[in-house]
Amino acid sequence: MAKQHPISAEKNWYVIHSVSGLEDNVAQNLQKRIHTMGMEDYIFDVIVPKEKKIKIKNGKRVTVEERMFPGYVFVQMIVTDASWYIVRNTPNVTGFIGAGTTPIPVSPDEMGIIEKKTQKEEVKHTLNVSIDDLVKIVDGPFKDFEGKVSEVDEARGKLKVLVNMFGRNTPVELDSLQIKKL
Repeated sequence: MAKQHPISAEKNWYVIHSVSGLEDNVAQNLQKRIHTMGMEDYIFDVIVPKEKKIKIKNGKRVTVEERMFPGYVFVQMIVTDASWYIVRNTPNVTGFIGAGTTPIPVSPDEMGIIEKKTQKEEVKHTLNVSIDDLVKIVDGPFKDFEGKVSEVDEARGKLKVLVNMFGRNTPVELDSLQIKKL
């Protein structure tokens, strides 16, 4: 493919819109197209920003990676007619974010924030409750019960909640993700 003069000679990050749920597929296809069409001098990197989050699955705390921007893929490139065409015509890409057909670059400050979030190794879950706070249990066998926080173990992410059962307060140990502050 003949190299063309750049529309913007600067290397910038751009955002492409993809079919939701197929972001990783789009990134892989685009990487292959860059290599097979010899566009390494114009399209440098393709990422699907993900961050680690803590969730409760089957009563256990697990760390999962979630897409930060579902339906979007980030591409670092110099925009030329050829590079624009290759990205735009990758399967499941619906277009660039920008005005009309002109992609608008992501500011370096915004990209820096996104890169920092994706590089966090350990996820910490902060407890936003204190002793004597009223909470509603949103998961587990005591779901929909309300109670009062009696102990907080910040290090383990656990807390004890006094739940009124059978006319008396019963302490229940819960994960911080199983409650919602009232």
